Amino acid sequence: MSTHSPAFVRDQMIVASPPPTNDTSTAAWIRKNLFASPKDTILSLVGLALLFMIIPGALNWLFVQASWVGSDRSVCATIAQGGAQPDGWTGACWAFVGDRFQQFIFGRYPLEERWRPLLVGIMLIALLIPILIPKAPRKGLNALLLFVVFPIVAFFLLSGNYFGLAHVETPLWGGLMVTLILSFVGIAVSLPLGIVLALGRRSHMPVVRMLCIGFIEIIRGVPLITVLFMANVMLPLFLPTGWTIDNFFRALVGVALFASAYMAEVIRGGLQAIPKGQSEGADSLGLSYWQKIWLVVMPQAIKLVIPGIVNTFIGLFKDTSLVSIIGMFDLLGIVQLNFRDPSWITPVTPITGLIFAGFIFWIFCFGMSRYSGFMERHLDTGHKR
Repeated sequence: MSTHSPAFVRDQMIVASPPPTNDTSTAAWIRKNLFASPKDTILSLVGLALLFMIIPGALNWLFVQASWVGSDRSVCATIAQGGAQPDGWTGACWAFVGDRFQQFIFGRYPLEERWRPLLVGIMLIALLIPILIPKAPRKGLNALLLFVVFPIVAFFLLSGNYFGLAHVETPLWGGLMVTLILSFVGIAVSLPLGIVLALGRRSHMPVVRMLCIGFIEIIRGVPLITVLFMANVMLPLFLPTGWTIDNFFRALVGVALFASAYMAEVIRGGLQAIPKGQSEGADSLGLSYWQKIWLVVMPQAIKLVIPGIVNTFIGLFKDTSLVSIIGMFDLLGIVQLNFRDPSWITPVTPITGLIFAGFIFWIFCFGMSRYSGFMERHLDTGHKR
C-alpha cells in the first residue's frame, strides 16, 4: 500500500486574514455604499448628475427668486419697467402662504376665538409627549387624561356654547386643526376597535366571528370616499325623526370605522405570528382567556406589527384630505380653496400652496415613521437595522 499522505490532508496552516477594518469615516461610507462596484459607480454618477441638474434650479425657485412678504398677487409678479402689467412671474409665492397661514391652520375659525384651538393644541402636546417617552412615569394616568379627559375638554373648548364660551359651528373649522382632530380620533378609536375585531375574527363563536368578518370585509372592500358618503347621507336615515348628527361627527365616525377594519387585519397578522406554545403555556398556568390575551399574547403580537400599525396611522393621516368631498376643509382642502381667491391668483400660487401642504404632511408622517423605528429598537423586536 502507498505510504503517501492523502491529497486532502493539509500539511500547512492557512495564513491568517487581517482583522476587518472598522473605518467609520465619511470617505469609507461613500466608498462602501456608492462606489463599491462598477455598477454602483455608474448608478451613483448618474444619480449625482441628475441631482446637480435639478437641485440648483429648485433651490433658486424655492428660495432665491421667491417672494416672501406681501398682501396680494402683485408681489409675486415681475413688473415691466414703466408699465402696470406683469411681464413674468417670480419663484415660489411664499407671501401667499404667509398671508393665509392662520387660515391654513384654523380654517374659518373666528379670529377672536382662536386662543381656544391653540390651548387645545398645547394640551395635546403636553399630554402626548410623556406617553411617547418610555421611561415617563404614571403611564396609566397619562393615558386616561389623553384618551378620555382630553377629548371631552377639547370638545367643549372648540365647539363652545358652554361655560360662557361662544358657539363655533363645525363648518367654520378647517385647516390643520381638522386634519389633527380627524387623525387623533381615528387613531385613538381604530387601535382598540381593531384589536376587538381581530379577536372577534378568531373567535370560536360563529355569530361573533361572522359579524367581525362581515364588517372587516365590507369596509375594506369599499373606498374611504364611499364610507364618508354613507356616513354623511345614510347615517341620518337610521336616526329617529327630528334627530340629526353634525357633519363633522359623521366624518369622524366614518374615518374611525374605516381605519379600524384595516387595523384589525394588522393585529390579526400579529396574533397569527405568535407560536401556539405561548397560549398553551398560559393555559397551563391557569390564566383565564382575557388574562392570556392581555398579559401574554397581545403584547407580543403588537410588538411584532409595530410597522404595520404605524403604516396604518400614516395612511389614515393622509386620507383625512378626502373629507373635502363632503364639505369639510382640512389642510389640503383649505389650501386649495384659497387658490380661487382673486387677490392671489398667479401661475405659481397653486404649486407653492401644494408644496407647503405636502411639507406639513411629510413632517407628521416622517415623525411617526421615526418614532416607529425608535419603538422597535426599544422593544427589541429582533429585526436587523
